[in-house]
Amino acid sequence: MLWLSVGLGLALSLGFAEWFGLAAGGLVVPGYIALFWNQPLKIVGTIVIAMAAFGTVKVIASYTLLYGRRKLVLTVLIGFIYAWIFRYIIAGGNLEFATYMDPIGFIIPGLVGYWMDRQGILDTLSTMVIASVIVRLLLILFRGGELLEVALPAS
Repeated sequence: MLWLSVGLGLALSLGFAEWFGLAAGGLVVPGYIALFWNQPLKIVGTIVIAMAAFGTVKVIASYTLLYGRRKLVLTVLIGFIYAWIFRYIIAGGNLEFATYMDPIGFIIPGLVGYWMDRQGILDTLSTMVIASVIVRLLLILFRGGELLEVALPAS
């Protein structure tokens, strides 16, 4: 299921970039988000960490020359660190609400944060939501109308 979701997400991301000039938060992001629409708090947790990474990089960029590939790598790295901190320190403290908001993977929040910086928060989030919903609908169609009940593990 993951390969189909990511493949559809890649194709749709390419289409959105060509047709509308907008990125859906990274090439693989819509495919992963599509698998977690039955767990919306995980999507919220991913967006919160993406915004934290975005804000941190904005602050760092105000003091240093940060652009291009360095900005991408730094944003993904900061998103990775924040996701790791959230998952293993806060969620490890047996906080029930934290387990529901566990981010999707370690790389996805950084990719979303990077595209928030490049094209704006609203454009990135709206494109990501639309693309991932379309991917989810296509997955349901490809499964013969069977709803997707089980999401991937968050690791």
